[in-house]
Amino acid sequence: MAGISWLVGLPSHAQDTLQVVAEPGDGIFSLLRKHGADPARHIEDFIALNEPRLGEGASLYEGTTYLIPIPSPEEEAAEVPTFARYDIFGEQYAEVPPESSRLEGAVFYLVSGHGGPDPGAMTEYNGKLISEDEYAYDVTLRLARKLLAHGATVHIIIRDPDDGIRDARVLEMDTDEVALPDQAIPLNQLARLKQRVEAVNNLYLENRGKHQRLIVTHVDSRSKGQNIDVFFYHHNKSRSGKKLAEHIHKTFQEKYAYYQPGRTYTGTFEDRSTLYLVKNTLPATAFIEIGNIRNTRDQRRILDPDNRQALANWICEGILADYEDR
Repeated sequence: MAGISWLVGLPSHAQDTLQVVAEPGDGIFSLLRKHGADPARHIEDFIALNEPRLGEGASLYEGTTYLIPIPSPEEEAAEVPTFARYDIFGEQYAEVPPESSRLEGAVFYLVSGHGGPDPGAMTEYNGKLISEDEYAYDVTLRLARKLLAHGATVHIIIRDPDDGIRDARVLEMDTDEVALPDQAIPLNQLARLKQRVEAVNNLYLENRGKHQRLIVTHVDSRSKGQNIDVFFYHHNKSRSGKKLAEHIHKTFQEKYAYYQPGRTYTGTFEDRSTLYLVKNTLPATAFIEIGNIRNTRDQRRILDPDNRQALANWICEGILADYEDR
């Protein structure tokens, strides 16, 4: 009878077990992991099941058969982490795993340039038309996802109902973007800009007293031969806007120095108070131009999805530095 006394006090699901043989070097944690059981959840069950077969310090004996507890379907479901889901990012990126709470309490408004009936700057790449609004929007979505992962509240002002984050080089053009909450985007430029200003300012007033910042993302269009680095604008009378742009600019300087040593980074941050969004929106603003869509070297930065993600990551790092320097 002594041989079965260890069955007393078994967990209720212990009848579901897997028999395995310990190999050289196995410990409880490695054995559990090897057979798909979470050590943090199942170590106590394992010890209860196998106590007579364990050595000093709950060590395993090579060649000995042990019982691995098999999680019930309910436990398996509980072991799969659930994350906040945002369908705007598309199926592949909808779930946003938390990274930190460093931006908790901060509110961000993200505006990607053009959209709707206005594609912005356009050029041809491999026989297909590409446009500014699609690439600015993709970088904006990637930035929004990073900010959310750090605990921020994020309002995406220009939204596309079916274009989430896309990992293609050529982003297909469409005209179905809308302005928050669900307004058609007018063709007239001034009406379009006023619509964005009104959306941002209304939300700003609702969040009065919180740390609020506006990030505007555009893609420039210059002569094909003109390669430009990412550069930033701010309002000349906004110390907070200047500091925000400066922090992001400094992050880009550091990243270029690390990833492309020996290459001079020529991106600047400067005041550009005449820009309608910079001039008329209430939050401190950083206006970002991410490259020249017509230049071959800049196209590598814009078209490559990994590079678009790097742009979003670096902008986010600058925003984190700015928020923690308040």
